[in-house]
Amino acid sequence: MFPVSTATRKHRKDGLPARITGRNPREGNNATRERPEKRELTGHRLPCSTFSRRCLTTEEATKMNGKRVFQIVVLLLPLLASQFVAPKPCQADNKIVLQTLAGAGLKDALNALNTAYTAKTGVELRCSFAASGILRKQVEEGVPADLFFTPGKKEMDDLQRQGLIAPATRTDLLANELVLVVAQEKKNVIRSFADLADKAQSISIGLPETVPAGKYARETLITLGLWQRIEKRIIYAKDVRTVLAYVDSGNVDAGLVYNSDTAAMQSGILVATAPKGSHAPIHFSVAVLESSTHKKEALQFVEFLKSPQASAIFKKYRFTPLFVTK
Repeated sequence: MFPVSTATRKHRKDGLPARITGRNPREGNNATRERPEKRELTGHRLPCSTFSRRCLTTEEATKMNGKRVFQIVVLLLPLLASQFVAPKPCQADNKIVLQTLAGAGLKDALNALNTAYTAKTGVELRCSFAASGILRKQVEEGVPADLFFTPGKKEMDDLQRQGLIAPATRTDLLANELVLVVAQEKKNVIRSFADLADKAQSISIGLPETVPAGKYARETLITLGLWQRIEKRIIYAKDVRTVLAYVDSGNVDAGLVYNSDTAAMQSGILVATAPKGSHAPIHFSVAVLESSTHKKEALQFVEFLKSPQASAIFKKYRFTPLFVTK
């Protein structure tokens, strides 16, 4: 226990305590503790820094913060300015890029052609793959592009009628066939188009209104007298590659796709080819768009597609080149 302090409190005439005197057990005998003098504050002060004994006034802190903000803005100005520089369309690092709208069935072949052509010329293809009907609408709506590549004669005719392609560049480049593919577990059950009538619970084709392969498929099934018998079992797909995926996964029993699509088939089985005359000829056409900002380079690529090198790539993916230039 500490001894009780014997400090005595003295008072001024006004009754307020002046100081405390006397012994303090913690400070020793005769220790005197003075009250600190009351000082007037000349302005609001911020807390002192850990590393500095001096405190900043509000005015000083505001001025310092203003300088820091200014320095940060100066440092960021080049970065901010770069965000508002308009990029050159279809061109990066002085490399010309041809924006290409192509049917989904061309994906593998065009990716291979892109690699070969870029290595040869430095010009690169940037492809958007989808159903030809969807791509046609994009062209009509003004989507920037240089080339249109489609298996749909109707889509190409529509764009030419509207003046959206350069007619002189339109080329029927490839031929193809329509084939029947079935899921792995149905390979011994469905062996022909005729078997679709009573041995297939589900058959997938592309949506005829937007997918050329779907239009050819419906035409074939009508010609063979099967459409009315199986129409209620048809599963429509957004593009021909989706049909192939349905068959590969076993989600449908059968599907109608291009022969070239079977090069990408995983587990499905090709069982039959549509008879000649059961549908209109399947030709893949390419054309340069009137809105192209690289017409010269786009036309050069079209010429490359007719070359022996390109033809070899197309054949690898089971297309039939219609002509080859030397």
